[in-house]
Amino acid sequence: MKKEEKQELANEAYEKALQYELDYGCCPQCVLATVQETLGFIDDSTIKASHGLSGGGGLMGQGACGALTGGLMALSAKRGRDRDKLDKGRFISNFKKGRELVERFREEFGGVTCEELQHQFTGRTYDMWNEDEYKAFDEARGKKCAHATGTVTKWLIEML
Repeated sequence: MKKEEKQELANEAYEKALQYELDYGCCPQCVLATVQETLGFIDDSTIKASHGLSGGGGLMGQGACGALTGGLMALSAKRGRDRDKLDKGRFISNFKKGRELVERFREEFGGVTCEELQHQFTGRTYDMWNEDEYKAFDEARGKKCAHATGTVTKWLIEML
C-alpha cells in the first residue's frame, strides 16, 4: 500500500472511530471495531473482551484510557504472543510498539489514565457511577474523548 493510500485510510479510520464513540460510547470497542473494519484482523470476541476497559476499567477512571487500551489490544492482536508460544520468549517487539503508542498518547493528551484525561479535557474528574456526574462529564468533554479514540485508531492504521 502506498503511503498516500495508507494515510487516507488512517484519516477515514479516525473519522469512523470518532463517530462510533459519539454514537455508541465505549472507546476501546470503538477503536477495535474500526480497526476490524479497516484492516480485518480483530475478531468479535476481542471487541467484546474490551468492553470492561472503558472509563479506565470498570468506569472507575483510575486505569488507562479505554481508547489507549483498545489500541494496545489491537497491537497485541496483530503482534502479540500466541497462547502456544508462552514458553518462546517475551516477544519484546510488541512491547516496543505498545510503548511507542503509550508515549505518543501521553505526549498528545497529557496523561494516560481516564482521570488524567478527564482533568485535561474538563478541568476536573468525575464519578462515572454517579448518574449526575456522568451526565456532567458527557457534556463537559464534548468531542474530546471521541477525538482521542479517533486519534489512537489513526495511529494504529499508520503503525500496522
